[in-house]
Amino acid sequence: MADGFGGIRRRAYRLVDADAHINEPPDLWTSRLPLKYRDRAPHVEQFREGDAWVMEGAPAPINFGFNAAAGIERSKRSPWVRFEDIRRGGHDPVARLEEMDEDLVDAAVLYPTPRVSQLVIANDDPEFHLAMVEAYNDWLSEYCSYDPTRLGGMMLLPNRGVAAAIDEIGRVIERPGIVGVLMGCYPHGTLDLTEEDDPVWRAIVDAGVALHIHVSLGNQLPRDMYAPGVISENRVQGDLRFLQSPVRMMQFLTAGVFDRVPDLNVVLAEVDAGWVPYLKEQVDNRFRRRAFGPAARRTRLPSDYIEEHFYYTYITDHFAVRNRHAIGVERIMWSSDFPHTGSDWPDSWRTIDADFADVPREERDLIIAGNAQRLYRFGES
Repeated sequence: MADGFGGIRRRAYRLVDADAHINEPPDLWTSRLPLKYRDRAPHVEQFREGDAWVMEGAPAPINFGFNAAAGIERSKRSPWVRFEDIRRGGHDPVARLEEMDEDLVDAAVLYPTPRVSQLVIANDDPEFHLAMVEAYNDWLSEYCSYDPTRLGGMMLLPNRGVAAAIDEIGRVIERPGIVGVLMGCYPHGTLDLTEEDDPVWRAIVDAGVALHIHVSLGNQLPRDMYAPGVISENRVQGDLRFLQSPVRMMQFLTAGVFDRVPDLNVVLAEVDAGWVPYLKEQVDNRFRRRAFGPAARRTRLPSDYIEEHFYYTYITDHFAVRNRHAIGVERIMWSSDFPHTGSDWPDSWRTIDADFADVPREERDLIIAGNAQRLYRFGES
């Protein structure tokens, strides 16, 4: 069936979840790391309140109840749970397909649990860091290979050296079910973007996938963002997920990355998109106020780059849907956030129908399925 994207024949997908999550199994790292790292590995321990992830250097145990609470009554949700009590689909692909069927989701792009992946991303021992990344990517690729037509894994990019990042892309990206590259910190190892990272962007382009930033970048080990009596910066940022996105976007624009790597696409995941028209207006305004000389007349506007190189996933963003043309209809992708608390599972279609009541079907179908199907190549034949 031709779908209008270059004549490629695809299966009919009606709902593609562009940002869902797994729940890492407790033995992911303890069973897969080389023996010399096993006693340092992230692992789950039991506490009086429930189970939590523990690793050297992390200031507090990392609970995960809110990362597995979809479908649970709000009054019964808790950050502390026992792992055996959460839904199996977070770590069992057979169960995951059943959960997707219940929500009428055809395919899902899978990200890690943010604070758990931060245990890996922020570790500053290069060899240990790389071993943990490799173990995660091996597990994820095995999970998604169960049904690559419906499960798309986001491989984790090493961030303790450019060479290791490029090697890991080459090792993993062709595996069935791996559909993109997730960055938690710039590949060279800091939160400052430099040209040193350009070879990694080229490797991503050569692999035919996009670079992804989920909510934010970070280079510090996580802490308990729900600790009683403390309203942490991370907790507030969790409620305003887009806060870092303009900063990371402007780093890429100001650094001229897209002039040097013109085919690079960047997905800003779980940050909504209603803020994008305002940002485009402001950066263009500042450019025009500062530009001078004949060359400035021919220089491309920042908004041109934004419109050509960035995608966005949203959970609920009525403003973005209403202003989709100012953002780019082909740049917005729906996500469920399942199994996190932000999810409407198993009634996602109820919210979707309300959001798109006055939207032409062709545009609705792009946002809830077509854009993600094109970007992640689900159903190609």
